[in-house]
Amino acid sequence: MNDWRWMTAARLGDGIAAGEIDPVALTETFLEAIDGHPRSRQIYARVTPERARQEAAAAAGRARAGQRRSRLDGVPVSWKDLFDTAGTVTEAGSALLKGRVPDEDAQVLRNATEAGLVCLGKTNMSELAFSGLGLNPVMGTPVCVHDPRAVAGGSSSGAAASVAFGLAAAAIGSDTAGSVRVPAAWNDLVGLRPGHGALSLRGAVPLCPRFDTVGPLARTVEDAALVYTALGARLPQGCADLPQAASGEGALDGCRFVIPERALEALSRGAEAAFDAACARLRDAGARIEPQALPEVSEALELATTLFAPEAYGIWRETIEANPDAMFDQILLRFRGGAGIGAADYVAAWHRMDALRVMYRERTAAFDGALLPTVPILPPLIERLTEDSDYYGWANLMTLRNTRIGSLLDLAGVTVPAGHPSCGLLLQMPGGCEPALLGTAARIEAILNPARRRT
Repeated sequence: MNDWRWMTAARLGDGIAAGEIDPVALTETFLEAIDGHPRSRQIYARVTPERARQEAAAAAGRARAGQRRSRLDGVPVSWKDLFDTAGTVTEAGSALLKGRVPDEDAQVLRNATEAGLVCLGKTNMSELAFSGLGLNPVMGTPVCVHDPRAVAGGSSSGAAASVAFGLAAAAIGSDTAGSVRVPAAWNDLVGLRPGHGALSLRGAVPLCPRFDTVGPLARTVEDAALVYTALGARLPQGCADLPQAASGEGALDGCRFVIPERALEALSRGAEAAFDAACARLRDAGARIEPQALPEVSEALELATTLFAPEAYGIWRETIEANPDAMFDQILLRFRGGAGIGAADYVAAWHRMDALRVMYRERTAAFDGALLPTVPILPPLIERLTEDSDYYGWANLMTLRNTRIGSLLDLAGVTVPAGHPSCGLLLQMPGGCEPALLGTAARIEAILNPARRRT
């Protein structure tokens, strides 16, 4: 039974279907692990054992009756604490929302519950989702699975840690500028950011609604596809059940990928080595990989501060300024950074960004996707982030630089483990191409991490 905590969600679901795994026993295994784990309070903001047991019992009844609702019916997952949960406190990692209890589940939670997924509880996160680091001295800071001195990445920090430490079979997070992809990469998981609008944001505490997305963190691309479907995505028949992808020579014959050169600037030594090694393996499998300048990428990044912070501050200004002392000072600083951006500059930046999105798609149309190091640096140490505000600011910007590219240009992205601890390889395609993205990511995963797909 202890092995259940480390199986893929797909394998657990198949075990339930075959009568080998009881959803009630499976859920108790995870609840006991959460209760006994020394870092569970850093990872989980709150656990929902009564709901989990009720949902597991219902899933067990459906399994006995041959009426399972999805391949993941009965599989326990965690939810980032910005998804409304009826009758359960949902605070989005902030004391500003202390004691907030929604009346209804978020739409994606309702969809997942209808598909039979079991809700274990709500995971900690960066305050109001406005940081890629995951440091939250107010509500709790989950740590990186590879180094307890380092952050897990954010803002879906607890979501990643819940899976990486075996306290959930998969997790649901949100991604505005990298908040699924960063913690997935730093904890050797798969993270999916679908294109904007692919999944409902109803009942999700907002940060920047024009960029906010919902996405899964999981052990494999197959798991990510299955959870994505359970959340309400409409994929072609069979896409969520990805076929076993070939992993040897010629597996990527005919595939052509572009690397935005801006994404290769100022990489840490470890991130650079991991990316180079991963690309070499993909080339050995037949891929053509071509670095290019892509000026649209550089220009989009220059517009980032004019777009993210003003929207976030515009939404949260009244709440923040009513009680600013309740906030972590670094997050408060980020929000207030949007106060000085004029309306004309904001509108002009969006007008230009819309044009850049079209230009990028036209320039990269001949490629099967873009490849990037998911994060340019390795997980920073908590102590230094806490003591050095300048370092915090630099580390946060560097952490989100590459993932911001996809958010700004409305690209869907999947990060897969690159083969070195806390390093991910990010594959990006235009939003709306999620089926092709997941299929190609599964082929890349089979080359870089063949053993993980069979766990």
